[in-house]
Amino acid sequence: MRVVVVAGPDPGHAFPAVALCLRLRGAGDDPVLLTGTRWVDRVRAEGLQCHELPGLLVEDGDDDSDAGARLHARAARMSTALLPLLRELGAELVVSDALTACGGLAAERAGLPWVELSPHPLYLPSRGLPPVGSGLERGAGLGGRARDAVLRTFTARSLRQGAEHRRVARASVGMAALDPGPTARMVATLPALEVHRPDWPERTHVVGPLLWDPATVDLALPTGTDPLVLVSASTAVGGTLGVLDAALAGLDGVRVVSTHLAGAGAPVDLPPWAVAGPGRQGPLLAQARVTVCGGGHGILAKTLLAGVPTVLVPGGGDQWELSCRAERQGSALVVRPLSPGALAAAVRRVLAEPSFAVAARAAAGSLRDLADPVQVCRGALR
Repeated sequence: MRVVVVAGPDPGHAFPAVALCLRLRGAGDDPVLLTGTRWVDRVRAEGLQCHELPGLLVEDGDDDSDAGARLHARAARMSTALLPLLRELGAELVVSDALTACGGLAAERAGLPWVELSPHPLYLPSRGLPPVGSGLERGAGLGGRARDAVLRTFTARSLRQGAEHRRVARASVGMAALDPGPTARMVATLPALEVHRPDWPERTHVVGPLLWDPATVDLALPTGTDPLVLVSASTAVGGTLGVLDAALAGLDGVRVVSTHLAGAGAPVDLPPWAVAGPGRQGPLLAQARVTVCGGGHGILAKTLLAGVPTVLVPGGGDQWELSCRAERQGSALVVRPLSPGALAAAVRRVLAEPSFAVAARAAAGSLRDLADPVQVCRGALR
């Protein structure tokens, strides 16, 4: 099965696409990844076929301040550039990241089945939930349901505008206004981070986290026997800055290891109980007692799979929603606003109270009754 996987360059979306390609190849299929140039050489080092996704560069006249134009109008334009490449690559199936809408549009234009990949919980609106992004738990009782209904009316206008942007974008490349949607959806999260909804979409499958780490080296740990705290800098636009500085200023009696992507630069003048660099996170999580991060889905899922609790300092995007879900699940504490004292107090509490680690291990244990992403793809092709 020749599968073309389309994902933008943001690590939170590119990395799950790489992981999916590795799963497909391991099952005997033939994947090709299209993504940002930043990752092409590193992905090829994994033995995968990888090419630049055409049309990513901003053109004159693009309005990046308009989310609808950015998500839909540019996607329609990119789908035109992508069409001949799909034919050249001999695509039988397209997997398109949820934010990289050009993949699905190009597949539809080429008459190919396509699967949408959500590299996080399902963020489609629901008639039974408060708006995604609010961080709120589903309302209980008459009052809670009324609150959620009122909040949904506040976001309804934005949803209608988004649908109109998509209709206009489709028409601009000669497509029917009615969007049939993907053949199937894959939701790449832990069930512990998903929420029940009464209108779960058909052909939508939770497949578990798809994780890939571009780092190839291991960091040397600080010497000593104090608890190890992993600090992971946010890779998301709008992530909270200064988390490592706050950790170094507020923490004592622990060892700190901080990871960041290659080329991001490392802090200077670290104390002897801290190290930082572009190292693999898996071996560190095997020894860490707590992780401090922004709440992006990749590091949060990776940490929970290791049974490690978290202290979350959410920034923009979906980090607030994910952080609130993890805190309600019991495996995390949220710190907002950030200060060295607040961060240190949260870390000390997570280290002192076993319930956080117990909840993290329970989240790791929620990986049951998952769909196989390879079989979801094969089923969509059939």
